[in-house]
Amino acid sequence: IRCPVKECDEEILHGKYGQHLSNHREMKDRELYSYVNKGGRPRQHLLSLTRRAQKHRLRELKRHVKAFAEKEEGGDIKAVCMTLFLLALRAKNEHRQADELEAIMQGRGSGLHPAVCLSIRVNTFLSCSQYHKMYRTVKAVTGRQIFQPLHALRTAEKALLPGYHPFEWKPPLKNVSTNTEVGIIDGLSGLPLSVDDYPVDTIAKRFRYDAALVCALKDMEEEILEGMKAKNLDDYLNGPFTVVIKESCDGMGDVSEKHGSGPAVPEKAVRFSFTVMNIAIAHGNESKRIFEEVKPNSELCCKPLCLMLA
Repeated sequence: IRCPVKECDEEILHGKYGQHLSNHREMKDRELYSYVNKGGRPRQHLLSLTRRAQKHRLRELKRHVKAFAEKEEGGDIKAVCMTLFLLALRAKNEHRQADELEAIMQGRGSGLHPAVCLSIRVNTFLSCSQYHKMYRTVKAVTGRQIFQPLHALRTAEKALLPGYHPFEWKPPLKNVSTNTEVGIIDGLSGLPLSVDDYPVDTIAKRFRYDAALVCALKDMEEEILEGMKAKNLDDYLNGPFTVVIKESCDGMGDVSEKHGSGPAVPEKAVRFSFTVMNIAIAHGNESKRIFEEVKPNSELCCKPLCLMLA
């Protein structure tokens, strides 16, 4: 735009026109020349725009924030934006929202940890669909994700299954697969089937023995290390360890009773499991015991090998 002021005649970019006019202080009726946006919609509030429009409007600011973050905060744009938001909330005395944001920034979050949600689901006997229904309701009512979605629970559950921890046998065992990534396999695979063996129909899921054993020992890592510390055996981390286990098989009663609802069903559930009784470590000519199960008959220390419906 060419400046209309006498003896100026400068050509200015459209966006910087208003700024240029403000330099002509001596000019009267300056407003007559200032740029007026006559067409288009009124400017909408930032939060009511689509994500794309928000990005477009904030493009210039984002560039400044990025430059600042790279210069001052090691490129952590998220931390800069979060802190700005936090300060804006505190300035407006919205402390409840600020506290929640601060919890999220510190990694605590207002939501529950997936493992906690999993234990709630298991302990309150909720099926996956019942849990999902509760999760959706709470999210819709509160507007916050307090419970975690089902896929997060499944991921947390995987960490509890045998086959989650990689391992190798030294020396390798005969007739045992070197593959450690083993989930649940069919309980009756590898057994010769005949009518005499199974007078009833069975559905079974079992874990591979070595994978289940490694998982159990991995769970006990802290107890093993504490036991070694107590006996001053910190240098013997590589073993060899002797692990004594007791195998057991237990009927789990009528499944319909366990579930608490629905018609009575004839199935009986059976669990094959093992308990780690004690762990010893070779020390010179003697072996020193670094772990012993206090309640070997408790269900709590049973590690499942096979779950079967008969």
